Amino acid sequence: MAALRDVLNQINGIKKTKQITKAMNLVASAKLRQAQLRIERFRPYAKKFYNILEHVGTGGDIGVHPLLGAREEIKHVGIVLITSDRGLCGGFNSMLIQKALRLARAKKKEGKFVHFYCLGKKGFEAVKKAGYVITANYPEALNTFNFSLASSIGTEIIKRYIIGEFDEVHLVYGEFKSVARQEAVELLLLPISSKNEDDNSNKKEEIRGSEYVFEPSREDLLAEMLPRFINVQVYRGMLDAAASEHAARRSAMDNASRACDDMSGQLTLLYNKTRQAAITADLMDIVGGAEALKR
Repeated sequence: MAALRDVLNQINGIKKTKQITKAMNLVASAKLRQAQLRIERFRPYAKKFYNILEHVGTGGDIGVHPLLGAREEIKHVGIVLITSDRGLCGGFNSMLIQKALRLARAKKKEGKFVHFYCLGKKGFEAVKKAGYVITANYPEALNTFNFSLASSIGTEIIKRYIIGEFDEVHLVYGEFKSVARQEAVELLLLPISSKNEDDNSNKKEEIRGSEYVFEPSREDLLAEMLPRFINVQVYRGMLDAAASEHAARRSAMDNASRACDDMSGQLTLLYNKTRQAAITADLMDIVGGAEALKR
């Protein structure tokens, strides 16, 4: 009967685990709805901002602002890595960390110095273990954040880029495609170029063929819009990463709950078989003893 008690304890433990995963699933679903609504509302603004910036920047000299145009020699590369602070979200964090570390290894192989900006504890721990320089760390950035946090991060990155501490800056984050699909995205943040967003070729031709008169001047507009564009890109990455994290955690908890059901069913079947075998053996002993007394 000791084996039966062990199986029964395992069944009870799995049922309690399922209660935890079910509760985490509900919490992740509630947070996902909020995060999904935020990113869906912000994406049109970010896209329109880029379109306006392209209108202003097209046809101008790339040397009109220090954030435009690639530098001749690239020695220092900054990587902004956005991950979550907690685990239990499947392969979400490992997907982002592998993406960032592959980029870092490629840059290091080219003889460049790599510096990391880590938003989230998981990315910080992985980058620290890999031995790369961490310029700044923002733990719990995705728990409660707003545009002011993205603005402060963007301002610091721009400052370091202008004074020459960074020659190139990349942003690595999880893009929210759907509840069941999240992708690791690597975006060239600085210098700002037409490769920073996917565009339609017809729109580009339309912009090239148009002439606009700007008031104030194109230079003044770029000086105001380019830093804001960096802040918008960082904020969009944080919103996407937050929605992707909750979606990944919800899927992971769904899978964990189903696994608990499967394990509980298998152990219950084993318990019933073992118990029935024990009862049958006891009955056989009783019948055997009764027959022996009759003789």
